[in-house]
Amino acid sequence: MKDNKAIVTVLGQDQVGIISTLTNILAESDVNILDISQTILQDYFTMIMVVDVSKCKVGFGELKQSLLEAGEKIGLQVNAQKSEVFDFMHRI
Repeated sequence: MKDNKAIVTVLGQDQVGIISTLTNILAESDVNILDISQTILQDYFTMIMVVDVSKCKVGFGELKQSLLEAGEKIGLQVNAQKSEVFDFMHRI
């Protein structure tokens, strides 16, 4: 069974518009946010999202690149990985 989930991680200086910038890209691509956790540690913004890419209008590589480029424009590190890759990389 194919897993249609992906993990999106975000790290950078806190600023106005981070969440809206990235979630707009997801919404425009028909990607649903299943779970989200975000916090600010001193002046650093961190966020992890679990998203459903089963109805995504674009290829995963294109979605990943769009998020990366949007993050770079506002000084953030953004990474997207299929959940099976994330799970494999972080297993004990």
